[in-house]
Amino acid sequence: MTFMFDAALASLREIVSPPFRNVLFKSLGMTFLLLALAWVGLDKLALSYISVDHPWLQLALTYATGVGLFVFLAFLIGPISVLVAGLFLDDLADVVEADLYPPGERGTAIPVSQAVMMGVKFAAVSAGVNFLALLLLLLPGINAVAFLLANAYLLGREYFLFAATRFRSLEEAMELRRRYAPQLFLAGLFMAAFVVTPGLNVLTPLFGVAFMARIHKTLSAERQARWAGR
Repeated sequence: MTFMFDAALASLREIVSPPFRNVLFKSLGMTFLLLALAWVGLDKLALSYISVDHPWLQLALTYATGVGLFVFLAFLIGPISVLVAGLFLDDLADVVEADLYPPGERGTAIPVSQAVMMGVKFAAVSAGVNFLALLLLLLPGINAVAFLLANAYLLGREYFLFAATRFRSLEEAMELRRRYAPQLFLAGLFMAAFVVTPGLNVLTPLFGVAFMARIHKTLSAERQARWAGR
């Protein structure tokens, strides 16, 4: 599967290009703004329900609430950044496909309603996997492996589906995804490496689009060659 390493290297180079950097800055800015608003709102909500008379207890409660919110919102950075970046995935796919396909052969933007649903689904998958990882912290020895494998499976499936639906119907894209499930799991491991690396997890959507656009092109060509050989 050397083509996956080639695709990963090309995608790494692409995500530092100006169009991808612009989307990164926009998505990070929107993500941290949403987190800041959530912090203020949740902090006021929590402290409005809990009140003590002793000043030292009140101070301790304030700090404990702050720490709890920090952990909770840190857990949400990944899912929220994925949701926000989902607003720009079609624009990024256009940039990638311009390098991969001749004029007139690039994919088309998916319908807005479908794009929104995919963005929500990406975020839900990210939140679910992160929540699972928190639960697995109670089981030393298997938590990291389980987290990596779960991310590989889910991210490989979802980002390939996005790349494929720009060229074919949703039903055809899902059939192609089933046919190449083992290859997509291996491709998902590359994406999972981003998710498990602090700081790089916010780059997962950008890398996922660039990477899966290339994987889809390769697997589509392989499928066409098989059909032509029959």
